Amino acid sequence: MSSKSPEHKENQCPFHAERSGEVREVGSQAVWSLSSCKPGFGVEQLRDNSMETYWQSDGQLPHLVNIQFPRKTTISQIYIYSDYKLDESYTPSRISIRSGTHFNDLNEIEIIDLCEPSGWIVVPIKNIREKPIRTFMIQIAVISNHQNGRDTHMRQIRIHSPIEAKRNLALDKFNEFSTVEFQQFATIR
Repeated sequence: MSSKSPEHKENQCPFHAERSGEVREVGSQAVWSLSSCKPGFGVEQLRDNSMETYWQSDGQLPHLVNIQFPRKTTISQIYIYSDYKLDESYTPSRISIRSGTHFNDLNEIEIIDLCEPSGWIVVPIKNIREKPIRTFMIQIAVISNHQNGRDTHMRQIRIHSPIEAKRNLALDKFNEFSTVEFQQFATIR
């Protein structure tokens, strides 16, 4: 499933959604690998929560970020921090998001065209039913850079999974009782 996405939004901070309890960042549960990188500009810099550091590729396009989860994981958004003012020709202009179980069965789920981005770019990740996807692997491929640049800079990537509220119906029934005698046992210590 491939779609050209006008849906991505810029400058939405991923930390707001994380603090509100709507989503959780699951990138820390994954194994990250890169198609190439300059020494000192790798996965650690891509994941260090600093907008001052970045991954810098070192090779031929496309440049790949591979994110592999140990178990099937629900993904609802990917946040990418990019800054054209700082990185100029190193800034991605076209990105492909792919999903699958391993390297050999990846399917393209989004193509994003960027025009001089500055800040967080949020990419909603959905299946054909408009639900978050469940996957073992995400691959972010930089297909082209601004000004026909060869190498790329990405400053941060965050992966979000929705938090689904699980209700215990037995406890809901338990709270329906209103006598003082019963409510004194409402809390188990």
